[in-house]
Amino acid sequence: MPEETEPSHSVPPDVQEELSPFELWWRNHQQWLKTQGYMLRPRYAHDWRPSWTSNGKSSLDCEDGQSPQYGQITDAVRISDGVIVALKRISKVYASQESDFGVLLSSEQFRDDPENHCVPIYQVLDAPDDKKLQILVMPFLRIWNDPPFDTFGEVISFIDQCIEGLYFMHKQLIAHRDCTWRNIMMDPSALYPESFHPVRTRRTRDFKGDAKHYTRTQRPVKYYLIDFGLTRRYKAEDMPPMEDIVPGGDRSAPEHQPAALERNPTKKCNPFPTDVYYLGNVIRKRLIELNKGFEFLEPLVNDMVQEEPDKRPTMEEVSKRFAEIRKTLTTTKLRSRVVPRNEGRIQGFLRSLSHWFRRIEYIIRRTPAVPMPK
Repeated sequence: MPEETEPSHSVPPDVQEELSPFELWWRNHQQWLKTQGYMLRPRYAHDWRPSWTSNGKSSLDCEDGQSPQYGQITDAVRISDGVIVALKRISKVYASQESDFGVLLSSEQFRDDPENHCVPIYQVLDAPDDKKLQILVMPFLRIWNDPPFDTFGEVISFIDQCIEGLYFMHKQLIAHRDCTWRNIMMDPSALYPESFHPVRTRRTRDFKGDAKHYTRTQRPVKYYLIDFGLTRRYKAEDMPPMEDIVPGGDRSAPEHQPAALERNPTKKCNPFPTDVYYLGNVIRKRLIELNKGFEFLEPLVNDMVQEEPDKRPTMEEVSKRFAEIRKTLTTTKLRSRVVPRNEGRIQGFLRSLSHWFRRIEYIIRRTPAVPMPK
């Protein structure tokens, strides 16, 4: 889609060169967003000039030198209370369902349901100069696996919430259709009470040091499913639905492969078993294969990623089986450290020392081994 920006003569050359087209859009709407109650970072101020041109530093060492990976999303401070939020620019023409489902799942009907792990939409703003664009105001989130998990109990909390969230959607006859690892996030506000920089996430927001954080056991977090651009809702009489295949972030679903499609005369698939596959593949690729000690999850996950969609369990069955798995895990196992398969001996020794200090503290304080948000 063409970018709507101010004429180039109204943007100083050094700013024009530094900012991407998406960033120029944010800059050009900075004053309007301020009137709506949201303050962007200094990089997008109308009078901004790159600080490194005068302070002798590299742009990489300056807060205003950090360019986002995804230009359609930026962060802002909500002026009324100082809370950091995320702003996502979407097209009403090409991504209207993302706004529609976000608003639906944030509505009074669903927002207070503890099983709802769909990212809430705080507000929807219509762009003042383009009727085709909207701004979604959402919580400021962080990817689910950063920082790394400390204990097995923390991983169990993560999987439990993901299963609960996807099962919640399926009970509403809503298929996510892109619940891959990049579309699972967490609310980091408890974990990082002083927040962090949105681009260089290991730095403080003001870029003056390293961002300090707690463990998930010390400060439990809530996980969210995001990005409803491919999401669909069905009527009971439409079940099971058959949909044209629209590839999402995970292109490995067996039913989407050329060989499977050759055997499929309609070239359509039921998206609900594919959702099960996507979540199972997150657990398989990002947890079981990268870390030691998760063999207890393999029977369930192997079924979730079965080649034949009809042989996969439903999310209701996944939920019940995972609850049974949880019952078999001892407190000792849940408090044990998650060890990456590629961890070196010295690194492992040092991590074990700090882990045991925390573990003893958890036992003394009777901190739950599976940290669940309130």
